[in-house]
Amino acid sequence: MPDIIVIGAGIAGASAAARLAETHTVLVLEMEDRPGYHSTGRSAATYEPNYGPPSIRALTRAGRSFFETPPEGFTASPLVSPRPTIFVAPDHQQDQADALLKSGTGLTEISFAEAHRHFPALKEGYAKRAVLDASTSDIDVDLLHQGFLRQIKTLGGEIVCKAEVQAIARQDGAWQVTTPQGTFQAPILVNAAGAWGDEIAKRAGLPPKGLQPKRRSMAVVPAPEGVNIMSWYFIGDVGETWYAKPSGGRLLVSPAEAEPVEPHDAFADDMTLAEGIARFEEAIDIPVTRLEGSWGGLRSFVPDGNPVCGYDGKAEGFFWLIGQGGYGIQTSPALGDLAAALIRRMPVPGYIEREGLDLGDISPNRLS
Repeated sequence: MPDIIVIGAGIAGASAAARLAETHTVLVLEMEDRPGYHSTGRSAATYEPNYGPPSIRALTRAGRSFFETPPEGFTASPLVSPRPTIFVAPDHQQDQADALLKSGTGLTEISFAEAHRHFPALKEGYAKRAVLDASTSDIDVDLLHQGFLRQIKTLGGEIVCKAEVQAIARQDGAWQVTTPQGTFQAPILVNAAGAWGDEIAKRAGLPPKGLQPKRRSMAVVPAPEGVNIMSWYFIGDVGETWYAKPSGGRLLVSPAEAEPVEPHDAFADDMTLAEGIARFEEAIDIPVTRLEGSWGGLRSFVPDGNPVCGYDGKAEGFFWLIGQGGYGIQTSPALGDLAAALIRRMPVPGYIEREGLDLGDISPNRLS
């Protein structure tokens, strides 16, 4: 019998399980035929320390050193590469620009000429103001995720796929989890099931936390013929109605929607994509005549927007690790380390505590 069962092999479950495997026997159960099929594999893949509520920003800052200098043997290639971000503010988004500058760290207001230099297709007259965040980077999500999965296996942990959770019961001091691959049991159960986090809780006989999956669509737009766009910055409007990022010689363009949906295998909504591309074309001088692909992903939030990380106050050995929203990739090194520490009932790691994280903001018991 393992010490700990982790439900979900996405970035949240994998990062926590990798740390837990250093001291415990760990079994990870994944409902799909491969880890990272859902949100982990459908990310804009950006490290943005000024993005999200205070708890997310603290965890993102705390993870910077991991991204820049990963543990020896974690990966043979860099996890991040610098790609600054430009936030543009048309006339109706001036208040949001002021709020961003007030709440962010290390942000600089720049001229239109400078913004245009770093994203040459930006249309003259679209933006009244522009804000530069030089601290952002691209993240190689696959390298990061595979690094955690490899750590789990190297340390003796096991990952079982096609193991959708059918039933959960607490018996004789252990959680029994029934799946098509068999029934497994362990004293500690970690709910890292992403958009299905509340469904897992219900199967364990626990009240849900109000987790709401929200769809986000992405289009793959060809670059202008003969133009190398890979040095261009990430760009989006301050009001988050569209954004664009160079990737693989093309542009990833999103309408940045947050449409509430049920947990499912998400796909891009054609109408929402069309509306987002129209907003993109208002700002960017790149006519979109065809798409080279599209996809949809789920970003799951509880009502206050903070993640949920900690033991359930009413169910022995049941640990919540859900609600990372759109920030799961960038927070994964620190949040996985924090979850492992809390599961072991150890103090918050000092490097995370120094970033000002308030455990009360992420405690599952705040939502009871």
